[in-house]
Amino acid sequence: MTSLIERAVENLGRERVLAAFKTAGERAAAPYIWELHRRDKQVPPDDPDWLVWMLLMGRGWGKTRTGGEWVRAQIESERCGRMALVAPTAADGRDVMVEGESGLLEICPPWNRPTYEPSKRRVSWPNGAVATIYSAEEPDRLRGPQHDGAWCDELASWKYPESWDMLLFGLRLGDQPRAVVTTTPRPVPHVKALAGLPTTRVVRGSTYENRGNLAPTYFTSIIEKYEGTRLGRQEIYAELLEDVEGALWHHPWIDENRVTLAAFTGSMVSITRMVVAIDPAVTHGENSDDTGIVVAGRGDDGDFYVFHGSGYQLSPDGWAKRAVDLYDQYGADRVIGERNNGGDMVEMTLRSVRREIPLTTIHASRGKAVRAEPVAALYEQGKVHHVGTFADMEDQMCAFPVSADHDDMVDALVYALTSLQTRVEPNIRFLE
Repeated sequence: MTSLIERAVENLGRERVLAAFKTAGERAAAPYIWELHRRDKQVPPDDPDWLVWMLLMGRGWGKTRTGGEWVRAQIESERCGRMALVAPTAADGRDVMVEGESGLLEICPPWNRPTYEPSKRRVSWPNGAVATIYSAEEPDRLRGPQHDGAWCDELASWKYPESWDMLLFGLRLGDQPRAVVTTTPRPVPHVKALAGLPTTRVVRGSTYENRGNLAPTYFTSIIEKYEGTRLGRQEIYAELLEDVEGALWHHPWIDENRVTLAAFTGSMVSITRMVVAIDPAVTHGENSDDTGIVVAGRGDDGDFYVFHGSGYQLSPDGWAKRAVDLYDQYGADRVIGERNNGGDMVEMTLRSVRREIPLTTIHASRGKAVRAEPVAALYEQGKVHHVGTFADMEDQMCAFPVSADHDDMVDALVYALTSLQTRVEPNIRFLE
């Protein structure tokens, strides 16, 4: 149904409608009237048959605000009373979807602002409606709850795609339960499959469409840096990119051998060796490279399983603590680091966090691409399985070495799988 505000904006224009707000109360209310500020692509589909509204957008387009405003509209109109908010991690749900600058607490007006209870992962409105925050890292938490609406953020970065499946099973309350997906596109199977469904309405947009609401320096210092690059096409223009000609890895090799966490847990495979591999950033600052950390193991079936792959903008102490946490979480046998690219620093930093941790330092005597070729061959042979989805690392792999802007996660992956291929641990060193 078209509101009076929408008809006024359509007939008179946004500026004339805003100028009609004369009193202090009207001017205070204006920022919370979404119809006065949204662009055409931020309006939900007007046909009745959609189940998923998918916003495949560049960075800074306004997808978070759009998702939040859709939730707000469903709650205020009482079309939804049990909403699910699903993010890649619990921290993302809190920091972006709820407490962020475009999150629910910020966009809801003071006279109808919800209450946030972090311990219960719950946002509650005065009319009794509730939104619950879920982490896509924990699919089982979505197995039981029921909802009449859902907002899913950065779906392409969800580690376990089965979280989406579990959400859909619970999307069964009300007359017409629906979901909004706000994400930067990645060529991962669950995103491509969802975009192709007849009940999905896909909208695409670039960062430049929201230029008026972003800092000028964002374009001069950041966006222009990536213009013309593969990463820029994905992150700025929201293109769903496929394989790079000449890259060592290809998405089908990863996708065809990927296993879900549930499938791996239910399998008969036992991990005989598990390692945490680190490619450390030499410096720490705003423009520093990420530190790549990968957790991988070798099964008693002879295949290799990747359980974690990510890049971190952390201080040396920060990434060392993260590596030790992963070492404990996965019950790893050893940590791997490259000696001739910060190896001594890796050892000193890790041992400042845990003195007795088993550590192997690798001397990389060949070029990156040459070192990576045997590992890429394992993927081509179907011997490596990603347990879940690691979107950033997989993007990096499938562009390396042709057009990869960074290779920190690729390096860590190569260290991990190279180490797992041999039973001999080189250069094992302990401090007395």
